[in-house]
Amino acid sequence: MKNIIITVCIAMLFSCQNNAQTNKNQETVINASPVEVPVKNGKAKAYFASGCFWCVEAIYEHVKGVDESISGYSGGHSKNPTYEASNTGRTGHAEAVEIIYDPKVVSFSTLVDIYFGSQNPTQVNGQGNDRGSQYRSIIFYQNEEQKQIILKKKEALAKKLNATVAAEVYPFQKFWIAEDYHQNYERLHPNNSYIQNVSIPRFNRFKAKFPELLKDKH
Repeated sequence: MKNIIITVCIAMLFSCQNNAQTNKNQETVINASPVEVPVKNGKAKAYFASGCFWCVEAIYEHVKGVDESISGYSGGHSKNPTYEASNTGRTGHAEAVEIIYDPKVVSFSTLVDIYFGSQNPTQVNGQGNDRGSQYRSIIFYQNEEQKQIILKKKEALAKKLNATVAAEVYPFQKFWIAEDYHQNYERLHPNNSYIQNVSIPRFNRFKAKFPELLKDKH
């Protein structure tokens, strides 16, 4: 019995040390200076995390001015995260999307409006039944101008809802592209049960709220 107690205590000690190190690593990410991605061939990039990346990717790909939406991971401290690793919650990463867009057609400010308007903004660590730190909402800024846009919109939304907006605001550091099978998942797997029951209904709610921003009548 004594040996069992000692083993449990040692396991708890290592767990506490690991959690402390993870928290320290995450604080480093949050307090880092933002990395600004240069505009290339007239196209800019923006980064968002809001639950399952399949859902978010599909929403942004239907927005006028968005060329491409790519699923991946961001916001954490580990290198080369995988889907399996991010699902443990220990990498610090959330499922995120990289938006490649034409700033002459759609502004960063509008992309932020879409972000807040296409989710449950008060849900902490998830969207719907997708729960865990890997599904938490994070909105990334690349410079002070973007940061102020985000903070002002977040504050205004909190006042409107009279509730706390869950989205975390992080300086952008790096985006890790997800495995190939995650890309364009909704389009390639329209009959998948998750797509039918979660992703498409979420897109339809967005479509009803922002019809003027859609590329077509999809």
